[in-house]
Amino acid sequence: MLKLLNLKVKNEVYEILNNCKGIVMPEKRLDFVDLSLGGKDNMVFEVKYEVEGKGEVVEAIVTRCKNGIVVNYPDVYMRRRDPDSLIIGDDGETDKQRYKDIYGDNFEAVRKETFEWLKKQELIVYGFYAGGKEYGYPALVIAPLNAAFFGFALADIQGFIPKSEFEKIDVFEPKAVIYVAPPFRHTHFNGKQVVVHNRLNGVHEIFSYNLYPGPSAKKGVYGVLLNIGEMEGWVAAHASTVRIVTPYDNVITIMHEGASGGGKSEMCQQMHREKDNRVLLGENIITKERIYLEIKESCEIHPVTDDIALVHPSLQKGSKMVVKDAEQGWFVRLDNIPHYGTDPQLERLCIHPPEPLIFLNLEGVPGSTCLIWEHTMDEPGKPCPNPRVILPRRFIPNIVDEPVEVDIRSFGVRTPPCTKQKPTYGIIGMFHLLPPALAWLWRLVSPRGHANPSITQAEALSSEGVGSYWPFATGLMVKQANLLLEQILQFTKTQYILIPNQHIGAYKVGFMPQWITREYLAKRGNVKLKPDQLKPAKLPLLGWALEYMKVEGTYIPKFLLQVDLQQEVGEEGYMEGAKILTEFFKKEIIKFKTLDLHPLGRKIIECCLDDGSLDDYVSLIK
Repeated sequence: MLKLLNLKVKNEVYEILNNCKGIVMPEKRLDFVDLSLGGKDNMVFEVKYEVEGKGEVVEAIVTRCKNGIVVNYPDVYMRRRDPDSLIIGDDGETDKQRYKDIYGDNFEAVRKETFEWLKKQELIVYGFYAGGKEYGYPALVIAPLNAAFFGFALADIQGFIPKSEFEKIDVFEPKAVIYVAPPFRHTHFNGKQVVVHNRLNGVHEIFSYNLYPGPSAKKGVYGVLLNIGEMEGWVAAHASTVRIVTPYDNVITIMHEGASGGGKSEMCQQMHREKDNRVLLGENIITKERIYLEIKESCEIHPVTDDIALVHPSLQKGSKMVVKDAEQGWFVRLDNIPHYGTDPQLERLCIHPPEPLIFLNLEGVPGSTCLIWEHTMDEPGKPCPNPRVILPRRFIPNIVDEPVEVDIRSFGVRTPPCTKQKPTYGIIGMFHLLPPALAWLWRLVSPRGHANPSITQAEALSSEGVGSYWPFATGLMVKQANLLLEQILQFTKTQYILIPNQHIGAYKVGFMPQWITREYLAKRGNVKLKPDQLKPAKLPLLGWALEYMKVEGTYIPKFLLQVDLQQEVGEEGYMEGAKILTEFFKKEIIKFKTLDLHPLGRKIIECCLDDGSLDDYVSLIK
């Protein structure tokens, strides 16, 4: 029997551990590989359960490949995160849907049923630190052993404490416990990806009733950090962070925020190039005209965070924000790798990793090499839009482990094509400079945007919610809005920009705007542009547009900086797009106008509702 005497938990947890069929606590990362396949000799393993009324249900198929394990879900719905998966099981403060409001009863009965089901299983159990050992919080995972791949995914994303180290800890008192019970998806929740957060005194319970890591192993733990931060007065930002080093050793740090699909992971990736080494800036969707750039020597990319940046009070020391990665591994989406040679560094790391990796929604042939451009098909001719790999931080070249000061906070928006005939909100230029008040407003509305590959919802323009992390939060949205505003007021030397991806007007651009902007700002050394380089955008919500932008001796076409100059869009198409964005902002921000809102936040919202000018926004935070 494992030495778990140092585990300080509720009696209910002890009862599960003492009455289950057995406990496995991994010692090494590689232990997870064989556990995920049900044994060292297995090449394919089905994760399946007996479900009353349905018989045997296969939740996932795990395949052993040369470079790792490949996980595929027979149910297409399980291949992406459901944005409405989070449910609150307790009676604490929340603006989220409660279990009892949806199902008409308290969660306690299902909670006890979950415990009884776990007692009948062989379990995988281990501890980890949510947010990292130095600044994080002790946590515990309890899952069925046949779903060890899920435990593997969580261990790679959050880290894990090896068995021998765990036994040396005098007292391990988890602030969070994750319970995994996959068949309840069918028996209690009509097949949905439900994750119940139950915030008890001192312990945040997460009940994962599905085996896709997104809503629980990743975003569920993020919800724990947001809940703790809401109580303690700080925010875990939904952001990637990258330190950029120019060929002349200039260094600049950008933190890139945004809703899912907003380009966070891509900000840490190398710029994609054509076979002849040119950079394809954009392609006109009507004329098929292509615009290329010559960038002889790219900057070095030193990644810091991929998705969750700790802005912990103990890190802060001045007027620039200081952040550290809250994760031990990155859940990287691969939909932008359609063929060999797209991103050589990432391809090399995935094909020849230092240790086996975990791949999701990719083709896995037993004993072969999993190739990251061979995406699982949702249906014939339609590849899954959410192929993934989990990359432990220590495998990533040039990774930065220490806390970093943020020079620029960018916000990414996934934009559709915009033309006169079909006007949309795709009117954002290559990048825009934002005053702090507008930067806060963009974080309030956080557009989820066009053709989002990460989630099940496909609505063209909707909000990810405050901070772009609201789907993972468990508390009050106005409290989060206040924390974000106080954060902006605290860090007066941080500058703010807005960057689109996918389209600029009638041009398909992918993630090139953020790669070009990253390169441009790093080589300039800052975002302090000359007065003649800026002009107020025709839509005040877009801050300042650029009059010109010169990259490596080549001027970016002005119609990519100011979309109204594109003949396919014109002023008419632009203003229709401006109307769409304005109405969207007004619809989303009105919910924050409550008595609990920060007085300055109220002024900023009223400025937007009253169609304020750019000067009005500038005057609100000086």
